[in-house]
Amino acid sequence: MKQITVELSESSYAVQIESGLLSRAGDLLARHARGRRMLVVTDSNVVTHVARDFLGGLNAAGIDTVVHTLPAGEASKSWEQLSVLVDWLLANHVERSDHIIALGGGVVGDITGFAAHIVKRGCNFIQVPTTLLAQVDSSVGGKTAINTAAGKNLVGAFHQPSLVLIDPDVLQSLPRRELAAGFAEVVKYGLIDDPEFFDYCDVNVQAFFDGDSGVRAYAIAHSVQSKARIVAADERELTGTRALLNLGHTFGHALEADTGYSSKLLHGEAVAAGMALAFRYSVRRGHCSVDDAARAASVLHKAGLPTTLNEAGVTAGGAELVEHMLHDKKKAGGTLPFLLANGIGQTFLAKDVDLADVASFLDEEAQSQS
Repeated sequence: MKQITVELSESSYAVQIESGLLSRAGDLLARHARGRRMLVVTDSNVVTHVARDFLGGLNAAGIDTVVHTLPAGEASKSWEQLSVLVDWLLANHVERSDHIIALGGGVVGDITGFAAHIVKRGCNFIQVPTTLLAQVDSSVGGKTAINTAAGKNLVGAFHQPSLVLIDPDVLQSLPRRELAAGFAEVVKYGLIDDPEFFDYCDVNVQAFFDGDSGVRAYAIAHSVQSKARIVAADERELTGTRALLNLGHTFGHALEADTGYSSKLLHGEAVAAGMALAFRYSVRRGHCSVDDAARAASVLHKAGLPTTLNEAGVTAGGAELVEHMLHDKKKAGGTLPFLLANGIGQTFLAKDVDLADVASFLDEEAQSQS
């Protein structure tokens, strides 16, 4: 078993990675159950595909469970579903010392973590991510949130899990599109500050999607280590270090908004297109070489991910996309910081970006693809 510790100022927790872990999770969770039922939150896709092994493992360890099933999809990160979930937790007499289990992808982890934060002024929770994107990104770091009409993840809190359990074997049940969406976040760590890992991703794209267990396990563990390192340096995104994890997200969230936060464009697909746009915009500003921007887009393209507005299914003009960006939660003092790059593995936070220039750039991108 691979164990990575997320070291924080006030607490730390383990991320455990092992094939077959879901069916053996009961032994690991028995001490967290304390002889009580464990409340499990999942979604309609996970219930069908992987929940049986996990719940069976808990029952084999003598742990009784009660399950709340969310509708699958981004739309579940809503006030309505949060209210239903909170009422369910209270109806099942959740205690502050209980460990609520989030069994699913990023949507399940985000809303469960937020509910755990606000119920009885804070309950414990455990992340059991079942998608690649959740395994390498959203399950680690303590960001929890729901979406609102104004934008994505605008209502939430920092609430760290007590434990994260990652089983790479669950990826075998993922559709290729979902796997690719998670791979975008894997590549992101190389683009941020790890050019050697970017090269690894580039060389091993095909092996990863062919199901090579060694390549997948290494990619997951390295991604988690990278995120744990950055989160430990800036847990609440106060110094700018953690902001590096938002590479591709300012552009990406605008693309998601244009496509209605729907299955038309998955979060990881939006991040992929956003990263490609960020690198090309960096070229426009004279920070990055054309070759490096092309290399960044090439790896994403080989994974089957969108790297242009057209491929992302986005039809809005530059001004409209910038308007979406103005709802970004990273906006401060009337300005919106952007993650740009001097090259592969050389991402930096730019606070002097002219949004009118961004709008012009996006219009030019659209015209070049027509």
